[in-house]
Amino acid sequence: MDELLTVFVTESREQLAALEAALLQLEAASGDADTLHAIFRAAHTIKGGAGVIECDYIVAFTHVVENVLDQLRNGDIAVSAELIALLLACGDHIGLLLGEFEIRRVHPTAELQLAGDALLARLQRDARTAPPGLPPAGASSATQPSLGQDMIESECWHISLRFERHVLKNGMDPLSFLHYLGTLGTIVHLETVADAMPPADQMDAEACYLGFEIRFASCADKTTIERVFEFVRDDCTLHILPPDSRLADYIDLLQSLPEDTMRLGEILVRIGALTQAELDDGLLMQQPPMAGAAPPDVVPLGEILVQQQVVQPKLVEAAIIRQARVSDKKTAEARLIRIQADKLDRLIDLVGELVIASASVSLLASRSGRAELLEASSLMMRLVESTRDSALQLRMVQIGETFSRFNRIVRDVSKELGKDIELVITGGETELDKSVVEKIGDPLIHLVRNAIDHGIEPTARRTAAGKPPRGRLELNASHDSGSIVITVSDDGGGLNRDKIVAKATERGLLQPGHNLSEAEIDNLIFEPGFSTADHVSSLSGRGVGMDVVKRNIQSLRGHVDVRSAPGAGTRFSIRLPLTMAIIDGFLVGTGQANYVVPLDMVVECLELSPQTSDNHYLNLRGEVLPFIRLHELFNLPGKRPARENVVVVRTGAQKVGIVVDQLLGEFQTVIKPLGHLFQSLRGIGGSTILGSGEVALILDVPALVAIATRRESREAASTPAT
Repeated sequence: MDELLTVFVTESREQLAALEAALLQLEAASGDADTLHAIFRAAHTIKGGAGVIECDYIVAFTHVVENVLDQLRNGDIAVSAELIALLLACGDHIGLLLGEFEIRRVHPTAELQLAGDALLARLQRDARTAPPGLPPAGASSATQPSLGQDMIESECWHISLRFERHVLKNGMDPLSFLHYLGTLGTIVHLETVADAMPPADQMDAEACYLGFEIRFASCADKTTIERVFEFVRDDCTLHILPPDSRLADYIDLLQSLPEDTMRLGEILVRIGALTQAELDDGLLMQQPPMAGAAPPDVVPLGEILVQQQVVQPKLVEAAIIRQARVSDKKTAEARLIRIQADKLDRLIDLVGELVIASASVSLLASRSGRAELLEASSLMMRLVESTRDSALQLRMVQIGETFSRFNRIVRDVSKELGKDIELVITGGETELDKSVVEKIGDPLIHLVRNAIDHGIEPTARRTAAGKPPRGRLELNASHDSGSIVITVSDDGGGLNRDKIVAKATERGLLQPGHNLSEAEIDNLIFEPGFSTADHVSSLSGRGVGMDVVKRNIQSLRGHVDVRSAPGAGTRFSIRLPLTMAIIDGFLVGTGQANYVVPLDMVVECLELSPQTSDNHYLNLRGEVLPFIRLHELFNLPGKRPARENVVVVRTGAQKVGIVVDQLLGEFQTVIKPLGHLFQSLRGIGGSTILGSGEVALILDVPALVAIATRRESREAASTPAT
């Protein structure tokens, strides 16, 4: 039961995400009738699942929402911005109810119940006062039937009836069935067909030669109409075609069916477009004429039903498409399996231990010097690497789901500020570790909200500057050199550097007269408590947010960089590792300790010249490269060796050197988190266990780069100009 409830919550949240996306699409005037059907199906699926697990309060709330959505897709009420906003709020409330259900509440809290009642009251009021008969989004006036005789005819069933000649001899009166039919509705038109009438001298007074073509207006369904002729069903040929106006209803019912594997006839019977008797007759016509005969070419059931005039061709085609879509989805789902996250984390931990154990085996093999043992350990290392890569792939998820949440955020915040902003998402298929995806959401929210509030100008100001009235905000993700790069860019006014410098000077972050480069000025916005907003609002102005963004990204071993052009916009670039569990590292030694540098950040290695050993920077092919000594930074005991090496690392656009004693080569690194006592330790991002059993610390390269660049700036400022 617990597994069933978990699946319900997971799938319901997926349906809520689909409902929200479809509502936003509808509001953007890019939705059509299919979008309305998708919205209705999402709510219908949630209600159905809640009914299965007997969560009455979700069923009750969603049922009212579903009724309004049904009116919306039928054109009884019109699409409006107010209604979309209200439906989005209802979707949020369903999400809160799911949260209540997750903690096993039999009833929602009183506060939540009152909020839900208020939403339903507004929803029902808007549904009652909305103008009826308006076409749904994407529908043209040509789809609305005209009044008059054509309207009447389109609302009529067409019944084609041919009685067998012996029906009178069996005691049946054809007229009595027509009279009984009239009790279910109105016979608008009746045509007597006498084409089977023989010449007078060949007529049998006890035989029936008549048939009827009937236009019948009724609210009854097809099965009820067929039951009128139940006693004479074997003595007549009966075809019942529903009104043309019913075709859309049948297709709607078709789309709302549960996604079960069903045959074509079962689908048509389920939605009421076909009766069981008509299906049986059609299946009978598919059978070979006699046992032992050569099997003929099987005629598809859909063709037989159309030939028999019991169902419209368009409906058969829609049912076949639906059948194929469900089959494809079932096939795709058969290739997928849901796994609890903690089980997957346990697998990654075991793979990490396997990597450590294989490193130990490899070390022992190399010490033994035995060729066969070295070959076996080399093969094992390759298999472990393949296992590691496959295990890490299990935790890789697409970032598109995280990106899609920002459609709602951009909509709500831009409306609150009275701005017209378009969100463009690219690279949503880019994959990265699930743990990284979960933690990158909050920093991205800060960047997006700041872009809307500070970056993109109001419509009037944009128009005056010759820009398009509608602002553009872009989210992009891509892979680059073993990392993932996420960019948040806008076409707003860019950063006001004069204002940033003034605020930094006012807060004491910058000394008067101290000249900074444009990039250094831009990066001042990441300083704690820094804000250029003149007034505090619900969105910004308190000086918290951008420093949190930088701190959270650095906790993921990432780096954030900002570039801005006045009048053209601002671009934030976030570079993150693909995984947080196992990385390829470069092992170095300093003193008696070993350290690991993430391999994807290593540019090159070189020997430190004795002439530059007392400085904190060197000349790297004409480029000034600041460096930092691990001996000095970590206050390691012992003297510096006569020969030192420099590991050149890069993070973002910055490059620095890390001076070490030994270069020990590449190393598969299983990242172990540090304890709480070492959370504030500068320059260390984690630890790992070597094959020898020793502990090696993993260097936090962005932090080391920041230390080196600050030291270089201080030395440059204290050096007198020549």
